[in-house]
Amino acid sequence: QVELVESGGGLVQPGGSLRLSCAASGSFLSINTMGWYRQAPGKERELVAVITSGDRTEYVDSVKGRFTISRDNAKNTVYLQMNSLKPEDTAVYYCDAEVKRAAMKYLKVWGQGTLVTVSS
Repeated sequence: QVELVESGGGLVQPGGSLRLSCAASGSFLSINTMGWYRQAPGKERELVAVITSGDRTEYVDSVKGRFTISRDNAKNTVYLQMNSLKPEDTAVYYCDAEVKRAAMKYLKVWGQGTLVTVSS
């Protein structure tokens, strides 16, 4: 059993900042990639940012320069620092992790999501 728990969502005004956290717990050997997705009402889920075990990062164009993904391997936690937030960033944010259960055996795990609302 592997569980991801997100936190840090809430209501923020345009131009404000939030930091999302996602902690992994359960039975696994290590975590490969971790990422953040988001889904706005009536929209398709999109990948926002991803970070590899080697700390390489990628971002969707709409958040480049504003969002930063990072990870703390000792805490099995991934973060998403969101600055200069815009109303169009409003969505439920989900974290994802590819966890290693055994040699050459990986499992994709999703969190339950945390709501980010950007509004004045």
